[in-house]
Amino acid sequence: METKVQLLSAEDAAQYRALMLHGYEHEPDAFTSEPDERAGLPLSWWEQRIKSPHTVAFGAFAGGELVGCVALEFSTRPKTRHKAHLIGMYVLDAWRGKGLGRQLVELALGYASQRSGIEVVTLTVTEGNAAAIALYEAAGFHSFGVEPMAMRTPDAYKAKVHMWRQLSVR
Repeated sequence: METKVQLLSAEDAAQYRALMLHGYEHEPDAFTSEPDERAGLPLSWWEQRIKSPHTVAFGAFAGGELVGCVALEFSTRPKTRHKAHLIGMYVLDAWRGKGLGRQLVELALGYASQRSGIEVVTLTVTEGNAAAIALYEAAGFHSFGVEPMAMRTPDAYKAKVHMWRQLSVR
């Protein structure tokens, strides 16, 4: 089946919402958000997340079905406008290992590098998520610290690894 990665549009909001809710449910340690927090939000919230001037989302499609996504949030504060934060990375289990995660990260980094003033992309990943950490390291991200007790789950506290990648030198 043919796959493609692209910028999401408001028309993709329902699929984006469904995919992210699936991710929150099936990979709870990968996300700070919980399904109940996001499930009640109106579709307009998801549309805004896709088309806001400060957030942009990308999707991986297989035969018209959204099977993966990632987003970028751009800082609006004067001293941090040079940064974007990679968030909401998720690929359905059946589509993992096919390069879609890499393509999504590359598309997001390419977009960030073309956006005026963006020099750094940051992200956090749950400690122990070896596949995600390997993906980000392969894309040029470097760890700069671990936040202990970043999330509290019913089972235990989870740490978050903070990573960054410089896009350009100014």
